[in-house]
Amino acid sequence: MEVLTSAEMERADRLTIAAGTPGFALMLSAGQAVAEAAMDLAEEGPILVVAGRGNNGGDGFVAAAELAARGREVSVILLCERDSLQGDAASAARGWKYPVLPFNPQAIGKPALIIDALFGAGLNRPVKGDPYEMIEAINANGAPVLAVDLPSGINGDTGAVMGIAVRATGTVTFFRPKPGHLLLPGRMYCGRVRIADIGIDAGVLAEIRPRTFENVPQLWRESFPVPRIDGHKYARGHTIVVSGGVATTGAARMSARGALRAGSGLVTVASPGDALAVNAAAVNIAPFGTPAVPDVDTTSAMSSSIGSPAPKAVAITIFSFFSCTREAGTGSTEQRPASRSSRTGSRVTTSGPAGTPTARSVAIRCPQCHEDRRVASLWPPTASAPFRCRRTREARR
Repeated sequence: MEVLTSAEMERADRLTIAAGTPGFALMLSAGQAVAEAAMDLAEEGPILVVAGRGNNGGDGFVAAAELAARGREVSVILLCERDSLQGDAASAARGWKYPVLPFNPQAIGKPALIIDALFGAGLNRPVKGDPYEMIEAINANGAPVLAVDLPSGINGDTGAVMGIAVRATGTVTFFRPKPGHLLLPGRMYCGRVRIADIGIDAGVLAEIRPRTFENVPQLWRESFPVPRIDGHKYARGHTIVVSGGVATTGAARMSARGALRAGSGLVTVASPGDALAVNAAAVNIAPFGTPAVPDVDTTSAMSSSIGSPAPKAVAITIFSFFSCTREAGTGSTEQRPASRSSRTGSRVTTSGPAGTPTARSVAIRCPQCHEDRRVASLWPPTASAPFRCRRTREARR
């Protein structure tokens, strides 16, 4: 789904109004959507609307009138004088036939729900003065809060907290989400976000041309590189991750895991010699949540450098195999991650002073018991010393 900045959302409003939909009609739809969400959050008890002087406050007035028409007990606190409202917000305020309470934190009382209609997504300055104190009081009240468009105090374009922000239980936004709904820290203030259709036609997006999209599988699923039935690790890409020293290996290890889980056929961690043990101990990785292989045994890799200069280059290579299953009766083929019975392993290779590589595989299928076992004998196996897992060797004794 497209994500609209505050400026892009304003443009969507203008394009819709220019096409013949009155701005007040959009406000009525927005306020009714807020009222519907309020009924879901608080099935009974009094409701308080805290309204600002802009269109966000106008949405609050419409919601208040709609809730009152449904028989709910509703009060409105207004940031400014009622007569100072302009445009659609003034029209909405005229639809509220009851008094408004002074903008005083003590007027909040003990409502069953607070509707935050103070500031909208366009807030771009720090919250100060009376609004600051009101937001403090809302957060301290303990009642659930429903935010209109975005919790007051959150920058709609960045998700930043502009000094202070309302901590909402839920948020009702309109047409499309804003960056502030998805970016931290704003995301943590929104609660559950509802996107309401208020009558803006999706055709306006062709003219707005938004460049930001919510990261959901529908966005990239068609481009996701699913392994082919005849694929192998070299056909799925080779990722090289350069690790830092022994105290800074975390990013490299997480990147290696991420690359493998995303489908890279071969992942190499280029590690400084002093960080070999740390990186090798962490390469117990299996793709896509399949059971991990045992921790890598670095004995043979390290033994080549004991008593000799540290190896100049160290590489930890992680490789994976995928199984292919065919659904009975459908003729369709589906690639699936390797199961426990598939081969998944890691290999540690060092280049010592003599330039002779030594390697040790941490998991391989035993030809006798047909299970993946940790290598307990010399690797690679030779004709005189074939590989057998520990269980098979003990059974042969």
